Amino acid sequence: MSGFGHLDHLIDRIYEAGLIPSLWPELLGEIGNAIGGNGGLLFAVRDGYISGINSVNHDETMPRFLEEGWSARDPLLPRAAALNYAGFLNDGDLLSEQEIATNDVYCNFYRRHGIGYRAGTIISIPSGDSIAIVMPRHQDNGPVPRDVVSFLDGLRPHLARASLTANRLGFERARAQADALQAIGLPGAILRERGRLLAANGLFEALMPSLFQDRAERLTLTDVTADGLFLAALRTPFAGNSPAVKSLAIAAAMDRVPMVLHVVPVRGSARDIFTLATFMLIITPVDRGAVPSAEVLQGLFDLTPAEAQVARGVAQAGSIDELAAKIGVARETVRTQLKAVLSKTGLSRQQELVSLLAGKALRGG
Repeated sequence: MSGFGHLDHLIDRIYEAGLIPSLWPELLGEIGNAIGGNGGLLFAVRDGYISGINSVNHDETMPRFLEEGWSARDPLLPRAAALNYAGFLNDGDLLSEQEIATNDVYCNFYRRHGIGYRAGTIISIPSGDSIAIVMPRHQDNGPVPRDVVSFLDGLRPHLARASLTANRLGFERARAQADALQAIGLPGAILRERGRLLAANGLFEALMPSLFQDRAERLTLTDVTADGLFLAALRTPFAGNSPAVKSLAIAAAMDRVPMVLHVVPVRGSARDIFTLATFMLIITPVDRGAVPSAEVLQGLFDLTPAEAQVARGVAQAGSIDELAAKIGVARETVRTQLKAVLSKTGLSRQQELVSLLAGKALRGG
């Protein structure tokens, strides 16, 4: 197997990626290079492809595959899932030569993007989902040979363990985020893709099942009006690096004060596909006056220390001039930092930031 590159080096890189999610694209590229392939793809799978990461050479290919309907018509995934084989398979293991030659996805997508052949495997993770790893090969080079499949099988146990590590670490990060909200007295939870509950702190759990119910399809609210707004928020698509924070009112009941539910999209690398953490929920009563600390704000919204300081200052109803004087920087510096804070929290106005952090309802949700 020495002809495929340094096995020990690749194994070391696999375990690094298990601990550091941002390394997966580079790792997929390295494995692809080692086997003479064309990069690599990694998908979260649940009744089909959900989301994915890829080597950099497929930065344009991956979004098209997922968003233009090709992934839903891919013939390989359902057949591989039905076979339930604990190893890598190539095209010929799943499709006839006639199917490969005539299938719409092969003809009009794979071959047009230089990935006419592939070897892939499916790895189950504890969340109940799976990870599919696909190593494409340019069609001009012919089907993936058996010795390449055998080499990939040698990597598979390490890829599986790294995936399990990534899944566990992602869950721990989600729980830590929820617990950070508990520390400042706020009920909080992290949702997986499609609104399923991943982690919740004790204050949030105290609102179950009277206000929230953890159902198989998604987390729901017993307040029918609020649940409709909540479902709409879950279905709001991400927009680049500025996803919209949705805040919706929950009416008072006999056993609780009025509340505001903030639905905050999980941003950037935190939204890794091994846990599919997608939304953070933050509950604030409308009469709350306390503002989270700068450290908590920094962690919740991926702010720099300076941005977190500005966010806290604004939330305490300080003017830009007062903040600039207090911090000891120019007024324009504060304005620039505030603009960055609004972008990262998905808001458009300073008053909306005050409302989000102080627990007041936002007009227009």
